[in-house]
Amino acid sequence: MHNDWDTDYDSDCSSHSPSESSFDEEEVNQRVFPFWPKYRTLILSRGHRLDTVRDVQEYYRECRRLGQAPRPIPAGIDREMGDEALCPDEGLPGNLFRGTRVNDRIKIIVKAVHIHSREYDIIRALSRGALREDPRNHTIPVVDLIEHPLDNIAFIVMEEWSSQLITDDGPCCLSLFLAALRQCIEHAVFMHSLKMVHLDISLRNLVTDYNGRYAYIDFELARRFEDDPNPRLVFRRGTEVPPECERGESTDPYKIDVWALGVLILRACKLTGYCVPELMHVVKPMLDECPERRPTSLAVLRTFDRMVPFIDSERLQMVCRGKGSH
Repeated sequence: MHNDWDTDYDSDCSSHSPSESSFDEEEVNQRVFPFWPKYRTLILSRGHRLDTVRDVQEYYRECRRLGQAPRPIPAGIDREMGDEALCPDEGLPGNLFRGTRVNDRIKIIVKAVHIHSREYDIIRALSRGALREDPRNHTIPVVDLIEHPLDNIAFIVMEEWSSQLITDDGPCCLSLFLAALRQCIEHAVFMHSLKMVHLDISLRNLVTDYNGRYAYIDFELARRFEDDPNPRLVFRRGTEVPPECERGESTDPYKIDVWALGVLILRACKLTGYCVPELMHVVKPMLDECPERRPTSLAVLRTFDRMVPFIDSERLQMVCRGKGSH
């Protein structure tokens, strides 16, 4: 029996034109779960290959060689295509697909989004031109943006970094830990300077390349407020929700990010086992129950930068052995 997992994007498959679609705010910002084989050829034409059974089998062999547990090959793939059948990762939601950039074999993650979504608008802005090269920009590196306007779908092609923030060798020294936190704070400052908010800052939306670089992912809830100097938002979503949002109050979205950033810092300390009293003085005002009393992200960064020089060099080189769980 012929299985759907081998159909290319230009085959007969249901699609919708702009005239058939309602581009209301809610619809365009919902998650998109594409029929991936339909877009396989389009993505390949841009130099990116989605994972096949062969790729996963090679991954199995490498995992066995390293003594690691591989991910399972999912049920329901096209056995008629054999090793060339697309093989989704069951550990990922249906809007994400693993792959490889053809020319250098860099591992990638492809994310499907609505072409008119806020997420795509923000990622497109952050990953192009001068903003892409700005050293304050700690967005996951985007290697390509692929659009299929007829289906109102776009694909964000990102480098695959790790969500395991602590390596199996244990946490880094305090100096590198603080450098990682600074990147997290700096990116919030960068976004806020552009009148953007992330609205889901958390450890789960942070990844690393294991070379000292950390990056934000998942801009599904992010917003832009270019034409609103004093935006207010009633917002109950996100991983780290501040008290005013839980109460259903209209609040400053920038202060939502500041709260979440404070929680991220506390969770990072717990994860690594680091206890840095000086850092707690930075975090405390970020978690003020009253959003108006919370500092701006820029004020947080400045306070952080004033704090670090007061930590002596011996402590900065210390490696905490009381590591939390991954």
